[in-house]
Amino acid sequence: MKKIINTQLAPKAVGPYSQAVIAGNTLYISGQLGIDPAVSKLVEGGVIEQAHQALRNMGEILKEAGYSYDDVVKTTVLLNDIGDFVEVNKVYMQYFTSSYPARAAYQVAALPIGGLVEIEAIAVK
Repeated sequence: MKKIINTQLAPKAVGPYSQAVIAGNTLYISGQLGIDPAVSKLVEGGVIEQAHQALRNMGEILKEAGYSYDDVVKTTVLLNDIGDFVEVNKVYMQYFTSSYPARAAYQVAALPIGGLVEIEAIAVK
């Protein structure tokens, strides 16, 4: 049994997928870009601002599903430039403050709509 999660407080999907899906007690959150949901555009200010916005978007999805950052067990961080790894880590640690989730980080050739960072997550209750 699965339940689709959508909130107006996070950006709409830019393709044929859901913001998140709950299966059993596990929440799978699709990759979040630094899109401001109010205007459906990437935030200005570079990778730091986009990382903050991506994680705020994730937080809204977590809240809509009844989860929190503390429930996140795994994330994947996709970077347009691996040279941004340290700066994105500084942002990431503001949202995941203890009992850090497992994580992978990769540099990719390109992200949708010219994004600089995309973060997906799995959370468990």
